[in-house]
Amino acid sequence: MAASPHSPNSTFRRLRGQRSPAEFAALVRRSAKEIGETVSCDARYIGRVESGEIRCPNYAYERVFLHMFPGRTLADLGFPPREAVRGRAAHRDPLSAPTRHRSSPKESDVLRRAFMAGGSATVAAATLSLTLLGDTRRVIPARAGESEAAAVEDAVRQIRLLDDRHGADALYRRAAEPLRTAYALLDAGAARQSTEDRLHAGAGELAVSVGWLAHDSGRFDDARSHYAEALATARVSGDPGLEAHAFSNMAFLARDCGRSRESVRAAQAGRRAARSLGSPRLLSLLALREAEGWAGLADRKACEEALARAHTEFSRGEGDSDPEWMSFFGEAELESLEARCWAALGEYARAARHARRAADLQDPHFARNVALYTAELAGDLARAGAPDEAAWAGGRVLDLLAEVQSTRIRSMLSGTARALVPHQRSPRVGAFLTRHAAV
Repeated sequence: MAASPHSPNSTFRRLRGQRSPAEFAALVRRSAKEIGETVSCDARYIGRVESGEIRCPNYAYERVFLHMFPGRTLADLGFPPREAVRGRAAHRDPLSAPTRHRSSPKESDVLRRAFMAGGSATVAAATLSLTLLGDTRRVIPARAGESEAAAVEDAVRQIRLLDDRHGADALYRRAAEPLRTAYALLDAGAARQSTEDRLHAGAGELAVSVGWLAHDSGRFDDARSHYAEALATARVSGDPGLEAHAFSNMAFLARDCGRSRESVRAAQAGRRAARSLGSPRLLSLLALREAEGWAGLADRKACEEALARAHTEFSRGEGDSDPEWMSFFGEAELESLEARCWAALGEYARAARHARRAADLQDPHFARNVALYTAELAGDLARAGAPDEAAWAGGRVLDLLAEVQSTRIRSMLSGTARALVPHQRSPRVGAFLTRHAAV
């Protein structure tokens, strides 16, 4: 029997059995790969399903769940009929809200499957789905409703999924239009305060996501503007979670721009915003952002103190208060961020050990991060006096760049290539440099 609108999904909970939410989420991700889907499932998502907060999964999750439990329907899994859930019509693309133009179910499925096949051309095709929210032919309603709020939230999730798989370069310009639409919906207002709150949070998170796409594709001024927009939205709506997220990304951007003291201050501001949220993982990430800033200032003691705080908070484990956007932050990311600290302090061999662990620990689902961590490893090895190993790692990154489009990663690899030029007589290094130059 399907769960009622406000009751827990006890059926789905029984199907999980004795597995923990994290273990079951890992099973969901593995099942998705079996059928060519990409879902960013974590323990928090499973908790939201079981609590009844997610009354009906989007089409990607629906396909995965039905693959996991063959012969069953959504109703057999505890979900009400899609058409019975407010804001979800049958065959509605999860990114769309009411518009004069709708892609057909067949068109949406073709785009999705084309994207899953990989390659730059198919990435461009798949990102057409992002324009549905930002369609210039859209009629902005006099008052936004639950379906519009849900469309903004789904756009945020879709951008994160696409970025995890393929990087930012092909997504940034496509994602700017949905962001403009989100703020137009926010400006139109909503009939209910709860919807208004969701629009504020969704538009702010979308601004952070688009800012990150600009950041990762080397458009630092654009990224700074989008992060500032998210921060303003957070403060207008009194949303400390969004404020902490914006400050975390601003700290990261400042570090990449060489403004280390600004990075420290932004991370500390984020920590103040996050104190009331009860998420040790968020505090751990912000401590790592602060540590990177201190490393950039060559303050080893302050960096080590921040790293110690990060490990202490991380050891407290995941919690129900962890933000949804933090699904990327696991042990692999912690190792990667610590590697950057040691590299900034000039301890490249130590940095390489952490970068290697990051690459080994990373779930292959997050292809962009696998490429990023391996690029970090290559750079650290090159500067630590291990040119052949660096060339091997660089070759792995070149393999991954066939499906990942990230200016940031390409820039890192170019730095590694420059560092390896003095060792070009080595056959392995020479082969890497030749291949890198061709790419």
